Amino acid sequence: MSHRFFVLRRLLAASSTCLLGAGTCLFLAPEAAAEPATPVGYPAGASATRYAGLAFDACSAPPLATIRAWNASPYRALGVYIGGVNRTCAQPQLTASWVVSVSTLKWRLLPIYKGLQPPCGARPTDAKISTDPATARAQGTTAAADAVTAAKALGMRPGSAFYNDIENYAQTDATCRTAVLSHLSAWTKELHRRGYLSGVYMNLNLGAKQLSDVFTSTSYARPDALWIARYDGIDSLKGWTGIADSRWAVHQRAKQYRGGHDETYGGVTVNIDTDRLDAPVATVAYTYSVTSATALNARTGPSTSYPVAKTYAPGSSLAVVCQAPGLKVGTTTVWDRLTDGSYVTDYYVSTPSNTGYSSPLPRCTYPYQVTASNGLTERSGPGASYAAVGSSPNGALAWVTCQRAGSTVGTTKVWDRLDNGHYVSDHYVASPSRTTYSKPVPRC
Repeated sequence: MSHRFFVLRRLLAASSTCLLGAGTCLFLAPEAAAEPATPVGYPAGASATRYAGLAFDACSAPPLATIRAWNASPYRALGVYIGGVNRTCAQPQLTASWVVSVSTLKWRLLPIYKGLQPPCGARPTDAKISTDPATARAQGTTAAADAVTAAKALGMRPGSAFYNDIENYAQTDATCRTAVLSHLSAWTKELHRRGYLSGVYMNLNLGAKQLSDVFTSTSYARPDALWIARYDGIDSLKGWTGIADSRWAVHQRAKQYRGGHDETYGGVTVNIDTDRLDAPVATVAYTYSVTSATALNARTGPSTSYPVAKTYAPGSSLAVVCQAPGLKVGTTTVWDRLTDGSYVTDYYVSTPSNTGYSSPLPRCTYPYQVTASNGLTERSGPGASYAAVGSSPNGALAWVTCQRAGSTVGTTKVWDRLDNGHYVSDHYVASPSRTTYSKPVPRC
């Protein structure tokens, strides 16, 4: 169909939603055809993980003994440099077994990739992004692929967020600006294609504002999360100069608010930068065992009504990525999602609780960006007739837990249940399908 007719259909659908809806309704403007919001192709067994709280990053990943000592600290997340041609410090501790051990201690990991740097900034000795936009895009695609390879070797799962470290650069150089934005756009698109989330680290005044200036531009794919550097000693994730609070607004922000300094916990001193996070981080798998006396069925969904995908003998090890609600078995409605995408009831798994969710396992979520340019109404149920109970701004992450059928909006009857219990029409969410359900998101 023609683009004009496609846009008209979206406008009519949005108007119908407002006419039918109860309560305040935000007008849903048509989305861009591709950029700035691009779909994430999550594979089976993927899930996103997020962290809200204090974090620190150090040039080299600390030894496991240091992490144990720092359990006495207020921090529970740690930035680690997973790769990149301009990564400065050696990483002798950063191995797959280290990642497992640190995660088991209930720490979250913030993966940092320090690749090519702006052609008009960073250190003179750094390898630089090309000033040719096409080459800069190709380099961004290569960087994303390299980050995925490095993360996989460390045991970081699809659904993880990787943060591209872009250091300070001249703000008046238009050629340089285009190169950086082209590079980061390709970085985002390739990570999304492979099933990962895109993050960017920038100085607030020397990079981040330029990224914010193209937040709604159809020329560039928009990253899912923004991590700024601003050493003002203020850990707020709002009120950033030059960046509206409505941008990267829903668990999509981090701030490095204090630069290199020493801190000591458990008798161990580390030189760190200090961060405040409410953002996606790395997803990892946790190992538990089957506790049933007979074979445990892994199913294609979180209920005994789903087909059996695999069977595990008593005592078998299970690699669990996340937990989701489902049919009650024994004393719990919790189901564990495994790395192959199948589900087992948590009642017969050696997690800490067999009545509820168990830390450090995250809830299973599949974030996609909101594409409605004036915001998307969140409703109490899967239809335009349900009460409006909130809203998500354009570019926010819709943290989807499951999908179900509801009233038709535009080209689809699919509604997304968010992790806050609200529903939004999938028509205005950058999921892979515009007409039906998107794998691997389960049915509600």
